[in-house]
Amino acid sequence: MAHSFDPFSEMDRLFSGASRTPASVAMPMDLYRNEDSYVAEIDLPGVDPASIDIDIDGQTLTIRAERASHAGEQSEWLTRERAVGTFARQLTLGSGLATDQIGADYSDGVLRLTIPVAEAAKPRKIEVRHAESAAPTTTVPGSVEA
Repeated sequence: MAHSFDPFSEMDRLFSGASRTPASVAMPMDLYRNEDSYVAEIDLPGVDPASIDIDIDGQTLTIRAERASHAGEQSEWLTRERAVGTFARQLTLGSGLATDQIGADYSDGVLRLTIPVAEAAKPRKIEVRHAESAAPTTTVPGSVEA
């Protein structure tokens, strides 16, 4: 079923010391609609669940997480491809979402946000009523019905 209503417009940010990497690299995300909810699945492997912070301010949902390096100061890097530090990603939510009912679960390195569609924004059928085909009968005072 095609839906023309898209309540998301995305802004990516990554805060990681002096270097900046697109959030889509450090926090890749899948976003899809599943019946009456939107679901965002964000990869956060190696992140301490206690470091995950999600807040909403107006229509902006911000996800922050921190991945620490487990290498000591004396370690000699041979390859360093995994980003470390504090990461943030923002989603600008459109109207028509029940932002007070957003759910969040973290399992196997994936943060899953469930964002329900507000009742008022859900598609619904409107019943069409029609009048009886027979015209109402009127009686004029003092007349005789035939």
